[in-house]
Amino acid sequence: MNEGLTLDGLAVPLRVLRLLAVDFPHLTAPNVDVSPLYPEVLRLSLHESSCDSFAAFESWRRALGIECAAVDFHTQSDGRTAVLKGSGVYGGADIELTAFASLPADDTAFAGAGGAQ
Repeated sequence: MNEGLTLDGLAVPLRVLRLLAVDFPHLTAPNVDVSPLYPEVLRLSLHESSCDSFAAFESWRRALGIECAAVDFHTQSDGRTAVLKGSGVYGGADIELTAFASLPADDTAFAGAGGAQ
């Protein structure tokens, strides 16, 4: 933990969060994480039981200006969870955008795209 860090030390990601709420109120509300361990980072994550979180991820990716080439796809939990992850900079904060979607046990459509990792 950053000893002596005050709330002002988290001002950059908190200001960006405020900016996002004003500029993109129509987007799906993500889970939000700001930590004194990484005071310049704003993490946004979308968790759903279907691939709807991927549609929300795409809307957020476009809004944040994250390039398609900066997005990684993989699976986890023995291929039961698909994950999209992208990062960029917005308003001076490092942004980490992640989406998780549950996959049916018999779904092989995603397995070839990223494989279980």
